[in-house]
Amino acid sequence: MSKAPFLAAAMLAVAILTFPAHAQEAKKEAAVKPPDSPSKVVLDSWNDIGRKLIAMAEDFPEDKYDFKPTPAERSFAEQLLHAANANYFFSNPAMGKKMPAVEDPKRSDFKTKADIVAFVKKAFADGADAIKAKGDKGMSDLLVDPFPGQQVRVLDMAYGIIEHSGEHYGQLVVYYRIAGLVPPESRPKK
Repeated sequence: MSKAPFLAAAMLAVAILTFPAHAQEAKKEAAVKPPDSPSKVVLDSWNDIGRKLIAMAEDFPEDKYDFKPTPAERSFAEQLLHAANANYFFSNPAMGKKMPAVEDPKRSDFKTKADIVAFVKKAFADGADAIKAKGDKGMSDLLVDPFPGQQVRVLDMAYGIIEHSGEHYGQLVVYYRIAGLVPPESRPKK
């Protein structure tokens, strides 16, 4: 019996099994990019959740803006106003301004969908401007979080508001689904 076919099969198997190891070594030798700066990471997260909430504000039908899943909950419009206004609990102190007078703006002060969309856009733009103004060095500056009355770093306050916006984004996804609609982020990409 000839050993040539067996030997050829064994050599092929060894070559196949060792090729991924060589490919990984080549990847390891490639230059690793440095991490993004702290302020860029915060800004990217801020802008991402802002983009999602702005897309919802622009997309949701105006005739459903006062929709509530239950009477005890905020309407779609009130959720957007609350989430957007919360940004000023970060951006105002970060920029040395006074805290907002109220946590929840009145729906009656925003007559149209366009008014609410403009407010949401401005609130996220103002927050992004505050992050840019603080830069990397300013991420460690101290602010007072008014709710627990505790000093926090700018970075921590920004992430707290990002997380808060994410919670409201999740609630608004449910509003979409209950209203029989598909949220923009859940639609097939074109």
